[in-house]
Amino acid sequence: MPDPFLIATTNLAHLLKLGFEAGKAILEVYATSFEVEFKNDHSPLTMADKRSHQILCEGLAEIGRFPILSEEMRETSYKERKHWNTFWLVDPMDGTKEFIKRNGEFTVNIALIHDSKPVFGLIYVPVTGIFYYAIKRQGSYRFSLNPSHAVPNTYDEVISLSKKLPIEHSPEGEYVIAVSRSHLSAKTVDYIRDKKAEFSTIRTIEAGSSLKFCLVAEGKADAYPRFGPTMEWDTAAGQIIVTEAGKTLVCYDTLKPLSYNKPELLNPYFLVY
Repeated sequence: MPDPFLIATTNLAHLLKLGFEAGKAILEVYATSFEVEFKNDHSPLTMADKRSHQILCEGLAEIGRFPILSEEMRETSYKERKHWNTFWLVDPMDGTKEFIKRNGEFTVNIALIHDSKPVFGLIYVPVTGIFYYAIKRQGSYRFSLNPSHAVPNTYDEVISLSKKLPIEHSPEGEYVIAVSRSHLSAKTVDYIRDKKAEFSTIRTIEAGSSLKFCLVAEGKADAYPRFGPTMEWDTAAGQIIVTEAGKTLVCYDTLKPLSYNKPELLNPYFLVY
């Protein structure tokens, strides 16, 4: 079995290009009057989700020969998955609701899971051309794609053009909380109220999709409480991006990190800080 850390490092530029190609396909649909379907769980689905899924699955199949678990492959049973020690976990388009609202807050998420933990994560924001990525024990980074340039071809080129995270810090006395634009729960409101007793100034930033992880990793936000349902493909890339940026992600009840390839793919409530 190929070394997952070596796979992530040697294929970093290729993975960014793959995220870019998926994002390009998403934007092509974004520019049209697309139709919206609804899956069995009543979550929305568009042609953008489907095209991104196809691009990612075809591209990842060429890297390391690891299995792939995508949001659009939910039929993969645990009986099959439980034998997966290393696999790709992807959300072809995280934030379909934001895509439908046309607010630009949707992402392409790619993670490599090894021994139930993410060892690589990539979040690409197609509307802005910004990549967030991390490799275990190598740090977390932000890379902005210049529209007039192509994605770099080598690991060294990518790293040289990237900024290591975090790059910002909240002003003294201010506590910034990233919250979901579409899924603000009563428990999250309670968390914000409790923080008001600790800090002189509380500010919230609303964002869709996995962008909330990126806000904490960058240093633009101090915390991201998620007291609502998420699936494994929603969090894996974001988890390693925030932890490699020196932040912490724990399950709210157990104070342990999220784990992956569980019998049920639903995550418990968690807190990033």
